[in-house]
Amino acid sequence: MDNMFEKIKELFQNHGVFIKVNKGNKIFLEGERAKEIYYIQSGVISISQESETGKELTIRICGPDSIIGEGSLFCNLVYNSMTAKVLEPSTLYVLSRKSLEHLLEEQPTVMVEYMKWLQTENLKHQSRLRDLVLNGKKGALFSTLIRLSNTYGKPVENDSIFIDFQLTNTEIANLCATSREMINRMLNDLKKHEIITFDKGFITIHDLQFLKNEIACENCPLQICRID
Repeated sequence: MDNMFEKIKELFQNHGVFIKVNKGNKIFLEGERAKEIYYIQSGVISISQESETGKELTIRICGPDSIIGEGSLFCNLVYNSMTAKVLEPSTLYVLSRKSLEHLLEEQPTVMVEYMKWLQTENLKHQSRLRDLVLNGKKGALFSTLIRLSNTYGKPVENDSIFIDFQLTNTEIANLCATSREMINRMLNDLKKHEIITFDKGFITIHDLQFLKNEIACENCPLQICRID
């Protein structure tokens, strides 16, 4: 984390309310009035949207040092467009939208850094949307695995990458905007060809370059090619 993002973090720590939230709880719901912005100190929280037919699309899986609920800041958006669900016990700092707007207005240099951070977030979302739309079901899965490795990956032996975050096939399907059955087939095919292995919800990628080659990966900067 750079020094200027530390300033944004300090706004939440110095002026926000500290809360603890258990696994399974919702921080905010799609359609609710957007009143607060959250800084995640620890834990994991998913950000998702639901279609009219009830199909869920997970937009982000956010860990420590992420900000959520930011879409309503300095705009007329008064309702949350997404739902935030706690995947692991989490601690957060909460600031009201109006309070954070006022604090940023008082500190123009921090405001500029916040806008830079927000622009990076927009680029992340645009990149992910492009992969979901243009690369088909296989490309959606492969790009999601690449993003998971960049966000939660840990190097292990034989140049493999262990994704240190447990996911069900349903949760992966929600990240890829496809069905669990389709994900099951594609993951099993990758396992058959020794591209990945998985055990109790944890995935290890053994050939990351194969995944990149299959989707003609553009090797975006790591701060863009992430799932958080």
